Amino acid sequence: FGQDIKTYNSFYLSNILWCFMDKNKTCSSCLANFTSIKLPRPVNGTFGCSLKTFLSFYIFQYQKQGKDVEKVKQRLAEIANYVDKFYRSLNIRVALVGLEVWSDGDKCSITQDPFTSLHEFLDWRKVKLLPQRPHDNAQLISGVYFQGTTIGMAPIMSMCTVEQSGGIVMDHSDNPLGAAVTLAHELGHNFGMNHDTPERGCGCRATVDRGGCIMTPSTGYPFPTVFSTCSKKDLAASLEKGVGMCLFNMPEVKVLYGGQKCGNGYVEEGEQCDCGDLEECLNPCCNASTCTLKEEAVCAHGQCCEDCQLKPAGTPCRDSSNSCDLPEFCTGADPHCPANVYLHDGHTCQGVDGHCYNGICQTHEQQCITLWGQGAKPAPGICFERVNSAGDPYGNCGKDAKGSFAKCEARDAKCGKIQCQGGANRPVIGTNAVSIETNIPLQEGGRILCRGTHVYLGDDMPDPGLVLTGTKCGENMMCINRQCQNISVLGVHDCSAKCSGHGVCNNNKNCHCESLWAPPFCDKAGFGGSMDSGPMRPTDSSSVMVGILVAFLCLLCVGIIACIKRKTLLSLFFSNKKNTIEKLSSPHKVIICFFMIVFAAYLTPAQLNRRYQKLCCDWLTSVCCHTSQC
Repeated sequence: FGQDIKTYNSFYLSNILWCFMDKNKTCSSCLANFTSIKLPRPVNGTFGCSLKTFLSFYIFQYQKQGKDVEKVKQRLAEIANYVDKFYRSLNIRVALVGLEVWSDGDKCSITQDPFTSLHEFLDWRKVKLLPQRPHDNAQLISGVYFQGTTIGMAPIMSMCTVEQSGGIVMDHSDNPLGAAVTLAHELGHNFGMNHDTPERGCGCRATVDRGGCIMTPSTGYPFPTVFSTCSKKDLAASLEKGVGMCLFNMPEVKVLYGGQKCGNGYVEEGEQCDCGDLEECLNPCCNASTCTLKEEAVCAHGQCCEDCQLKPAGTPCRDSSNSCDLPEFCTGADPHCPANVYLHDGHTCQGVDGHCYNGICQTHEQQCITLWGQGAKPAPGICFERVNSAGDPYGNCGKDAKGSFAKCEARDAKCGKIQCQGGANRPVIGTNAVSIETNIPLQEGGRILCRGTHVYLGDDMPDPGLVLTGTKCGENMMCINRQCQNISVLGVHDCSAKCSGHGVCNNNKNCHCESLWAPPFCDKAGFGGSMDSGPMRPTDSSSVMVGILVAFLCLLCVGIIACIKRKTLLSLFFSNKKNTIEKLSSPHKVIICFFMIVFAAYLTPAQLNRRYQKLCCDWLTSVCCHTSQC
């Protein structure tokens, strides 16, 4: 874009992870067109693996004059297509759910200061955009040139968060591929990917003269199009920690930008399946040219589809990934696993001294381990209070609106810079991490060592040494917006109150009931779960119900017989035990044996091993039936 236009593009990602961005010191334009780029096939040759995630995003652009709006939109859609292509190799789909050109002025303040611009945009997203247009992540592509060498910035590990799931990217090249690579790099940071520095020993399928990998600290022409082994490991580690809890649901296809098209990988209206174009489709259940199911196929995609058939209702399709996550089950009617659900923000972590936030149990201890390695632990409270009250680069509660370091109030000290003890000699994150050690004298004598960090991971990453949002900072307290606030502000107590003391509240504000209670309010007998997680496997519950019913009928029958023939039974019980069966009258013997056989037939398959079943059947045959068949 020329100087006559100032461009802001912002993407809303409905299913994504986290992202940062890096500086590109050697960027230049290139003449390659969109169709010329060759990208690797997805893992295992298919886009339908069980860990497939989706990212829905929105683009904004502010235009002053001199540019055709439709051409600008076309360019932004092209950038989004590139990013989607890059992430397919990681089984992540990037879905553009909206694109907007700002022609009536800035909706948030964008300047040459990337840090201020980022926070202005994220604040606008939280207050204005998110309530109106649900999405996972938003990215702003700006024609404004940032100060220094920064061409993008995004908060680390912020995907799916209300406050920080987004970033800003400078449109630094005439070729849309340039901005797409920068955006993919930033998204990589949001996913938890760090830079591919030499000391990490990353494997990259593309040589330097072919562009290298996307998370290289400095990229140029030719632009990189693949991810390194380090990036894949970083992504796996992030997913294991619970990052990206909002990314496991399918995006709403009706809001996808660009209209319907067979071969885009999304099942839209009128389509039975969509496995991509003819070259990339390896799905045995789907006809790629017509987006219809093949003969005898019931489904083609999803975690609840196996061998082109739906899995039975109740089949587990997504296990709990951590102490704040909840499991999901197939419904028997949909090939896709129900949307991921997790504990409501503010719930106590299961087995961990912390609170859940965005499906993750955030603790000072885990953050210390991330920064300092195994053996690290949080420093005593006095370290947080003394160090973070300074309001300098080494102790603060973030930056204020003017970009100056803010002092922490005493009550908010544990929400500023993380203070640790133990661990490695130097921080294990980043190559430019500075160890900050502070010795604090104690009134009773002696000193206490506090270890903080100032980590420079690039111009595109805010300081990861700050305590993460959602971290416990006191009894029933957690860090929100750098302040230590009561978890009641999240509404967790009000939500849990409706679960009758037999369940917990999930992120949709619905009750997830204990195993013996039924949704929606856990006030009636049932088999646990929630309205969102899918039903339990029918065989899991039906065998128990049948067993209870048969047992009740047997007891009822025995009671009636005992009442009618009480004299006969009394004489039997006090006579020779060997003649008990023989002394029963024929009708009574038949009735008792019949119910014994029915009872065994229903209960033993689920409760006894096969050997015992055979012994039981043989005994009933010899005693009751006098025949060779049970």
